[in-house]
Amino acid sequence: MIVSTKGRYGTRAMLELGLNYGNGPVSITKISSRQDISYKYLEQIVKRLREAGLVQSVRGAGGGYLLARPPSQIRMSHIIAALEGKLSGMPCIDDPGTCHRSSMCASRDVWTHLENKIVQVLDSISVADLVARHREKQDSLASNFAI
Repeated sequence: MIVSTKGRYGTRAMLELGLNYGNGPVSITKISSRQDISYKYLEQIVKRLREAGLVQSVRGAGGGYLLARPPSQIRMSHIIAALEGKLSGMPCIDDPGTCHRSSMCASRDVWTHLENKIVQVLDSISVADLVARHREKQDSLASNFAI
C-alpha cells in the first residue's frame, strides 16, 4: 500500500476542518495556507471528499467547507477510501481471476492479511483522534519553548 499525495493532503485538509469543527466553514484558501497545500490541488481533493459525503460546502460570503459529520464519526479509512480507492496494491486480492495461482498462493494470503490489518488500523482512527494528536503535539512543542 502506498498512500499518494491525495491521501496525505486529504488527511491534512480533514484535520484542518476537524480543528475548526463547530466554528463555521473554512475556506479552501485558509486550508491551503495553514496546511501548505496547493490551492488548485486542494480543490480537486475537497471535491472528492464532498462527493464521498465527508465534507459539505457552504456558498456565499463566509462560505467554505465543513465536516459532514462529527469528527469522531469520520474514520481515516473513509478518507483514504474516498481519495485512494482500494488499499490493496495486489490485483489478486480483489480479483482472484487475475492470477491462475490465486487459489493455491500462500503469499496472497499474506497480502490479504496485511490489507485487513491496514484497514483495521485506519478504521480505529477518527478525525477527532487526529485533532487530539495534533493538539498534544502543539502543546508539547509550546512547552519546549516556554521561558
